[in-house]
Amino acid sequence: MSKAVRKVVEESREGGNPELELQDKQITSLEEIPGLFLMDHLTRLSLPHNRITIIPPSIANLANLEILNLFNNGIEELPTSISSLNKLRILNVGMNRLDALPRGFGSFPVLEVLDITYNNISEEDSLPGNFFMLESLRALYMGDNDFEALSPLIKNLKNLQILSLRDNDVIILPREIGELTRLRELHLQGNRLELLPPEIGNLDLLSQRSCLL
Repeated sequence: MSKAVRKVVEESREGGNPELELQDKQITSLEEIPGLFLMDHLTRLSLPHNRITIIPPSIANLANLEILNLFNNGIEELPTSISSLNKLRILNVGMNRLDALPRGFGSFPVLEVLDITYNNISEEDSLPGNFFMLESLRALYMGDNDFEALSPLIKNLKNLQILSLRDNDVIILPREIGELTRLRELHLQGNRLELLPPEIGNLDLLSQRSCLL
């Protein structure tokens, strides 16, 4: 690891800076970051555009994390312990190599934004049973994956305001999507949809602040 990275980490640890930004630093493993899992004061950890392939279970030690950005790495799997981050509000794991989300993933109590775009996730085998218990979600980005269908359980995400399913293989939407009464953006470009369920008319997507794409 470069001296510049070590300096950033040391300054955060010694100065109590709650935000650690390590973008595009050629990092291949979180274990490379000295003392990272002892930095339980962190509220934001940003590691986009690196070469990380594994997230160790010890990520759960960062109990005060509110924002975790792992965009554009080579991550193939997330540990089940990640759902122990009870304060996490924003999680970005877009543009990785995920083909599934771990068991218990729906346990985040306050997660508001989840970005899993540009992975290899398909709903049939890849989403854990409690995924649709993420009732605090306001924005869910699932574009550029391998979804062919959307579960009727989507209706449980009552606070969802943005739902992006663009560039998947979705053939049909469940009628239950009409129960997402707070939805203001629905992105469906690049799928195989032939018809939309009539219940989609229940959504307020025609106001000036809303869009159906």
